[in-house]
Amino acid sequence: MKKFSLGLLILVVYKSLTSLMRLAVFAFAKWDVSGVEHIPEKQGCVLVSNHVHIIDPPLLAASSPGRRLRTMAKQELFSLPLIGWIFTAYGAYSVKRNGRDLRALRESLRLISTGEAILLFVEGTRSGGGPLQSGHGGAALIALKSGKPVIPVSIQGSNIKFPHIFFQWIIRRRPHIVVRFGPPIDLSDIDANATGVSEATDQIMYAIADLLPSNLRGPYDRSVG
Repeated sequence: MKKFSLGLLILVVYKSLTSLMRLAVFAFAKWDVSGVEHIPEKQGCVLVSNHVHIIDPPLLAASSPGRRLRTMAKQELFSLPLIGWIFTAYGAYSVKRNGRDLRALRESLRLISTGEAILLFVEGTRSGGGPLQSGHGGAALIALKSGKPVIPVSIQGSNIKFPHIFFQWIIRRRPHIVVRFGPPIDLSDIDANATGVSEATDQIMYAIADLLPSNLRGPYDRSVG
């Protein structure tokens, strides 16, 4: 009963925080979301996204209200009073940032196998609104080992600054945030070895780039070369 009550409380907090995030984005920004229909309604899946700003995890949670998204966060955050609990309520689970974390890999695969939707930022760090950076292989490895649908996601315009956003709201020049979910990426013919992970990473990054304007595609612009 105690475990059930805690799970219910976390779900209520998640939905409440997501609703507040949605309200804030509606109020302070122009917000366009498309492609939500590509996210499986119940099946386990992997969402792979570029990373612009620290608000991206709650932004994507607010952009896909039909699914609770689970995402990795650095281990140190979970030891902070209250903040650690909020991260847990938001569906985050810890990862070590100083090397390959097999426990985080196993937890990711466990969550996907139980029908959860996990969110991974392929670049491994924030771009600050600039072009795509080189992709890291961790997301591709999880995607390949899971065998579940892999949904590319692009984010534009979330590199907002506080308190500048309030001034922009006053003068009616709100930032424009665009979130796009693409169709599933077919990785079924790729093996989960070193060569396959590299190939899958490129396919994932090109799929994300296809959802972005050419000036933000970085090294993954198909029209170049």
